[in-house]
Amino acid sequence: MDRFQAMQVFTSVVDANSFTRAADNLALPRATVTTIIQNLEALLQVRLLNRTTRRISLTPDGAAYYEHCARILGEVEETESSFRDVARGPKGRLRIDVPSVIGRQILIPRLCDFHCRYPEVDLVIGMSDRPVDLVREAVDCVIRAGELQDSTLVARRIGTFRMITCAAPEYLERHGVPLRIDDLQDHCAVHYFSTRTGRTIDWDFVVDGVATPVKMRGSISVNDAEAYVACGVQGFGLIQPAYFMVRSHLESGALIEVLPQLSPSSMSISVAYLQNRHLSPKVRAFVDWVADLFGQCPLLGGAERAAEPCGIAVTAGFNTLRSEVEQRNVAERTGYLE
Repeated sequence: MDRFQAMQVFTSVVDANSFTRAADNLALPRATVTTIIQNLEALLQVRLLNRTTRRISLTPDGAAYYEHCARILGEVEETESSFRDVARGPKGRLRIDVPSVIGRQILIPRLCDFHCRYPEVDLVIGMSDRPVDLVREAVDCVIRAGELQDSTLVARRIGTFRMITCAAPEYLERHGVPLRIDDLQDHCAVHYFSTRTGRTIDWDFVVDGVATPVKMRGSISVNDAEAYVACGVQGFGLIQPAYFMVRSHLESGALIEVLPQLSPSSMSISVAYLQNRHLSPKVRAFVDWVADLFGQCPLLGGAERAAEPCGIAVTAGFNTLRSEVEQRNVAERTGYLE
């Protein structure tokens, strides 16, 4: 019995949800397909498929076996294509998953460059902040912020995001501008909670080289980066986003930086993919391209400020607005505000 062929036949039957369609797709007699599945079940000593006159369905053992077969067959195809297509360049379907804010603000605006370099690569882009199972969801690689939890992935660090503490002018006019960490006990924050754990991500500031956690009060929590910034702009409380996410709001004055003398811990950005002995040309091409994209921009590498198009310069009007709010806060604290 050819076990590799049996895996191909089994996955084809499951994908087609039909013995007849699978036989047509494989150019085999239907009786041959039926015999191969029967022999495979006899070899494994488990039932893989439930069969009725109208439909077929996977048993629990069949579902587990299908997952393993799909992974093995996929790796074989990737290995063969890495040698077969090396002279012709990367090609085929490439599925990636990135945080929505990175996708919209960084990746999508530069995709034309990737397409011009690799016109035969068909990109399928998922944009979410949720954990992704690369095997189960057939994702080739992901871009993720922070420390990666999955030890089965190969991660390449491509940048560092500088974080910033800021708030809307309306919020600061109501509550005052915090000048020290101790002042934060009188303030509210917009909370961001992890999609993976459901836990609210604590604030911190780097003091003398050590990250100092800070507990913040708050009445609203979100798990989407763009919603997080939007809540800050609407004045729900202080926020601690990556600088690139809010640079346009800082330029327009919709947000104002506070506690500039105290920096939150920076956040690493990585591109990650499954551990394969032969990394496919299309994945390698994307990994190298996105690493180069981040490397060309100082802002995406953690720089304090950068020139356009990566960053912005804080305008005089912004500084004036911040100064006015701070002066009002000092006057309120000292009793000199009429």
